[in-house]
Amino acid sequence: QVQLVESGGGLAQAGGSLRLSCAASGRTFSSYLMGWFRQAPGKEREFVAAINWSGGSTYYADSVKGRFTIYRDNAKATTYLQMNTLKPEDTAVYYCAHRPGGNSSDYSTYDSWGQGTQVTVSS
Repeated sequence: QVQLVESGGGLAQAGGSLRLSCAASGRTFSSYLMGWFRQAPGKEREFVAAINWSGGSTYYADSVKGRFTIYRDNAKATTYLQMNTLKPEDTAVYYCAHRPGGNSSDYSTYDSWGQGTQVTVSS
């Protein structure tokens, strides 16, 4: 089981930036994926970005491509989501998640989740 703790959420103005962090502890598989998802009130949880265990491959939802960057520091067992040029529609609770194996945007295939961190973007 992997334990995940997010931090870094908060309030930003449209056009601003925030950086989310996800610290992992516990057992991870030798090949795994770390992902970020978000869920706005009344909406389904949606895929934002993912990165493989080595950091060599990254994946993004079209809605954030070019604005968000996912990266990781394996020495710190931490995955980051740098969010630039924020929009009000980015407002949501953001979750990081762990997935054994390769890339997937299907949240049901991720086996460990953090508690979530709120991001609010004002216009």
